[in-house]
Amino acid sequence: DMSRESWARTLDRAWTHATRVHDELKYSGLQELHAPEEIFLPPEEAIRRLRAFARIEFRADDPEAHASLGSEPPPEIERDMKLLAAYLREGAARGEETIILCDNDGQAQRLEEILGGERKIPEGTTVAVGSVEAGFVLERATPPLRVLTDHEIFRRSRRIRRTRRFRGSVSLESLSQLSPGDFVVHMDHGVGQFQGMETLEVAGEAYESLKIEYAGGEILRVPIHRLDLIERWVGDADSGKAPEIHKIGGKKWKSQKRKTEEAIRKMTAELLELYARRETGKGFRYGPDTHWQREMEASFLYEPTPDQKKAVAAVKADMQSEKPMDRLICGDVGYGKTEVAVRAAFKAVQDGKQVAVLAPTTILAEQHRHTFEERMADYPVRIGALSRFRGAKEQREILAGVEKGEVDIVVGTHRLLSEDVVFSDLGMVIVDEEQRFGVKHKERLKELKTAVDVLTLSATPIPRTLYLSLSRVRDLTVIQTPPRDRMPVITNVLPWSDGLISEAIHRELDRGGQVYFLHNRVETIETAAARIAELVPDARIGVGHGQMPPNELDRVITAFVDGELDILVCSSIIENGLDVPNANTLIVDRADRFGLSQLYQIRGRVGRADRRAYCYLVIPERVTEEARKRLRVLEHYTELGSGYQVALRDLELRGAGNLLGADQSGFAHAVGIDTYLKLLEKTIRRLQNEEANQVEEHPEPEIALSGSAYLPETYISDSSQKLHLYRRLSKIRHHAEVRELRDEFADRFGPLPDEVARLLDGATLRLLGRKLGLERILVRGRKARLNFREGVNPRLQALQAPLQAAQVEVEVRRIAPLSLSLTQIGAEPLTATLIEVLSVLGEPVAGVGA
Repeated sequence: DMSRESWARTLDRAWTHATRVHDELKYSGLQELHAPEEIFLPPEEAIRRLRAFARIEFRADDPEAHASLGSEPPPEIERDMKLLAAYLREGAARGEETIILCDNDGQAQRLEEILGGERKIPEGTTVAVGSVEAGFVLERATPPLRVLTDHEIFRRSRRIRRTRRFRGSVSLESLSQLSPGDFVVHMDHGVGQFQGMETLEVAGEAYESLKIEYAGGEILRVPIHRLDLIERWVGDADSGKAPEIHKIGGKKWKSQKRKTEEAIRKMTAELLELYARRETGKGFRYGPDTHWQREMEASFLYEPTPDQKKAVAAVKADMQSEKPMDRLICGDVGYGKTEVAVRAAFKAVQDGKQVAVLAPTTILAEQHRHTFEERMADYPVRIGALSRFRGAKEQREILAGVEKGEVDIVVGTHRLLSEDVVFSDLGMVIVDEEQRFGVKHKERLKELKTAVDVLTLSATPIPRTLYLSLSRVRDLTVIQTPPRDRMPVITNVLPWSDGLISEAIHRELDRGGQVYFLHNRVETIETAAARIAELVPDARIGVGHGQMPPNELDRVITAFVDGELDILVCSSIIENGLDVPNANTLIVDRADRFGLSQLYQIRGRVGRADRRAYCYLVIPERVTEEARKRLRVLEHYTELGSGYQVALRDLELRGAGNLLGADQSGFAHAVGIDTYLKLLEKTIRRLQNEEANQVEEHPEPEIALSGSAYLPETYISDSSQKLHLYRRLSKIRHHAEVRELRDEFADRFGPLPDEVARLLDGATLRLLGRKLGLERILVRGRKARLNFREGVNPRLQALQAPLQAAQVEVEVRRIAPLSLSLTQIGAEPLTATLIEVLSVLGEPVAGVGA
């Protein structure tokens, strides 16, 4: 039958491609290759298995099949809700049954609302959640059946739906990834080199510690309960610079740390000052969502992700409050930040306000203009653009329209911040990638932030710690979940091969897609384009780079966006902003010349639709091992959300630098990003006086228990897992967390050996001792000693009564500072009794000078 022939052609093409790629890779010398038949089913076997499934097929190119079934496509509604209502009423009058399938409950509710509520929907019409590739009408069914999809109603291209769940990105725990030779930062001594874990014996008792080598070969051994002082050093992977190793107790580290703290204090003080001014200022208060707002949002091609919904809700809440908005939306490339901005801008325009959309590059400005115009095409919203792509006359007309209030949304580069741009009633400024604007432009933006609503977008993936720190001083929303149907980009690092490049391009063009070929040397880009033309003679090829005349570049980019070109041979101008869902193959020539973060951004240009995307990183036969390693990171980190995983290890400095400013990134590099974030958190807490209402904690006490206290190899053998657990233990701040960890140990690794039980007991006593002002807790068999700090004068009654009730004798050895000697009389182990008694006290029994 026809469908079998169609499947056979597709499967044969895929099999031919797989065998050709295998042969190319084998020829290039790659070892450990799997044969195609080990990975894929041969075409005939695949056909045999597919035929075992029942199916119904409607083929647009088979009129006879449609005639025999009485099947035809539904009418094109094109967002005309009156036409839809009339179509439903007519069907109901003829006794036909209509089903409208929506992606999700929210979309179904919006559609019902737009149609006038459940009571106004004609009888025989059902709005339900479900998905088919396209709507259809079966005239010969009894009764006749009409199936429509929400995306066709809102005049969007047909898409195959998949029920893939949203997945958040997974953060890596910094210290647990340590390997010998990695750089670490000790808060007191600075940067050293990790040499591994060491088990030490002190007076016959075993303890584990981190061995760190400093300048001059000096070794520092850090006990595992002080791992909270250690951070992994993470710098800029693209620069490849190693940090300077410090001396133990040296002045250089102390000076660097002090300078960093001062720089952070200055930056956070400025942020807080701006925040305070905004809190006291009064902005425009927007009304609730209108019918048009709900209709425009319902026409969005994709199902919004949970994070997108949260971001939209947060922005609308800001707009509907009196204080001026200053919200930063942070998210990976292609995760839907622009849609959040479109909805906010549309809401502002409906209340009679003007919106300025500011982008760092002309390409990005034009892309935003295209997106905003497309999303708002059915509404009376006038959109203008100011950039070097627009002629002087056109710019004058737009400026006049902005001043008179005839232009609702104006999109442009920093040109929008010029003095000759006068708004009639500016209500909102949307800034894309603010960190790429100059100091003068940022000062102008700072002025705007206290007067109008400002929404900033950033494609920088940021680590959770930076998010938590910054969210204390500014309104920040992170979009981490990838859109549904988004698939990982298959990434290959390989040497140039005419056959392979030709096959990759043909494969994309055969499925009706488009290709980016990135060649970043303007001098030879025309030669590269000619080479591609030889390999793919039938393709329509365009060349685009930043040194072209603006009008010519605009023409090429527009032609590619509109699908009039098959291949765009370009420079790295596509790095930010170009969004062509139909372009899903990217070939990067001489990928070894790019930094990892830049390649990561560039790869984000493909894989923006529900179609599998491919990225080929082409490198010479001979390339440095460092470059090869860097590219392998991208090859391995293809899973969705792994942008955060790459970010946490190799893009963090870019993230911190982008969000905090270039001056701050220098400090972040010097002390390491994790240490920088710790200092940032500490500074913000101090500036916000958060600790004013908290009971002051004392320094960590010294704990000595009878017997070894560590995680034995026989209990947990994996060293990175042990490091991770030690790290968690060192950061615990509440007694309940130790109990949770104890239960987790028992659940994951089995009954606790004595060494592990002692380790957890020590952690609990350390927490209690810090609260109570104890300097030293010593437990030896049935005897113990508690030494309090200078100036700590607890009420002895509070300690003595519960200890005696637990059958423990108390003797005062010294009054100032207080020292107690304890002797166990009862059967209960002394350590357990101490924990119980000190826990019962709950709140600290003593403060400094109490």
